[in-house]
Amino acid sequence: MYTYEERKKAVDLYFKYDQALAATTKKLGYPSVGALRQWIREFQSSDKLHKKYQRTSWKYTLAQKEVAVNHYLDYGQCYARTIRKFGYPNKTTLRKWLEEYAPSTRKVRQNSIHYTKQEKEAAVLALCTRSLSAKSIANDFGVTRQALYLWKNKLLGKGATKPLKSMNVTPEIKLLKEERDILQREVYKLRLEKEILEQASDLIKKEPGIDPIILTNKEKTQVIDALCSKYSVIELLRILDLPKSSYYYHRKQLAIPDKYSKERSLIVQLFHDNKGRYGYRRIYCSLKLLGITLSEKVVRRIMTEEKLKVKSLRLRKYNSYGGEITPAVPNLLKRDFKADQPNKKWLTDITEFHIPSGKVYLSPMIDCFDGAIVSWTISTKPNADMVNSMLENAIATLNAKDSPIVHSDRGAHYRWPGWIKRMKEACLVRSMSKKGYSPDNSACEGFFGRLKNEFFYGQDWKSTSIDQFITDLDNYILWYNKKRIKCSLGGLSPLDYRKKLGIV
Repeated sequence: MYTYEERKKAVDLYFKYDQALAATTKKLGYPSVGALRQWIREFQSSDKLHKKYQRTSWKYTLAQKEVAVNHYLDYGQCYARTIRKFGYPNKTTLRKWLEEYAPSTRKVRQNSIHYTKQEKEAAVLALCTRSLSAKSIANDFGVTRQALYLWKNKLLGKGATKPLKSMNVTPEIKLLKEERDILQREVYKLRLEKEILEQASDLIKKEPGIDPIILTNKEKTQVIDALCSKYSVIELLRILDLPKSSYYYHRKQLAIPDKYSKERSLIVQLFHDNKGRYGYRRIYCSLKLLGITLSEKVVRRIMTEEKLKVKSLRLRKYNSYGGEITPAVPNLLKRDFKADQPNKKWLTDITEFHIPSGKVYLSPMIDCFDGAIVSWTISTKPNADMVNSMLENAIATLNAKDSPIVHSDRGAHYRWPGWIKRMKEACLVRSMSKKGYSPDNSACEGFFGRLKNEFFYGQDWKSTSIDQFITDLDNYILWYNKKRIKCSLGGLSPLDYRKKLGIV
């Protein structure tokens, strides 16, 4: 029986496929062509289908019967061809019409197959021990389902489900039954191993396909506890190669309340509140600011157990070198990126973000005193306007007596006349890295690495527009200045650090 929804779906698909019966049944996998024709006739007669399936007895006129019988006689006496031609009736009904109107032409089956007793016993044994449907067993033996059950009733008695001991079972059938039992045990073992792998993946967050033998005894105990309601503990211990004493020891340990339960939930919250950007060191500092004292080793262990891992990835760096446009200036910092006061040493560079919507470029000015971003510009083109605007915004934050060293690489942006002119007017000192030596500006490169690990890498940017990406990047830099803590600043953000010192 098919539900109303299944019948309605089949009828709708039939009209969608331009009234193609075969295509509809092939797509859905149901029903038979004859059943689909009945549903269509029912729908066309009343523009709807019955909510509850009803068997309908279709009445055919005398003319319809004669047309079908004549076609059968004139075109090779083929039931299927006649039914396919007119769409009616079924094979049994057509046979009845032939017996009524042309009894002398009814086909008589010749050379009927006679099954031996051993063949019938094999069929009945397969029926009583089947894992498939009775229809499938009947097809395998080349008989109808009705004949198969008739043999069973004759051999075993009506209502019996198992073969009698007196039934003569041949050695071949015994061998097949033994092979079937072996296959069933193999399937059971494979199903058990599959569920162990699933529990290792879902429960303890292991990679799919991991070898269960290499799990720790504690992890094996967790897997066994999850599956012990479906499988015996002894069997699970054998599959996982876990001693019984170790299992009960770890089970007892798991029952002991976690003394870090409150801190554990707080660590998870801190990690997710900062969008997975904090490692165990900054989580440790965050807890310390909240008045919670835990060792870094405990924090790291809890984060490992909770699978709290900062994502990281490295891609090709953007290169703005455009040749020796103007004379280079010497490297005044010489990789000394420490400053005892703000606005003494500044670093700048350009980095690229490549997302499906296009490319975005960031040009920041970083203060070596505390790593604060003094100013920044974001653009879709790495041109002179971008770096010049960033420099002007940075100059606007200076006091009259400030004259920081501005260190950059040898990119073309920092050798154009516009940049040099603005530097001279503001009395800023230029400094450049050696050609091809990124360590000469490693502090700025380090900021780009943190930025991309915490903000860019591991995120799905497929549906993000350029404008939205620029907004998100701008918000990240604001968060970096105001809220993101740094271990080197005593667990404070750059803004909080300056407030503590009374600078702002």
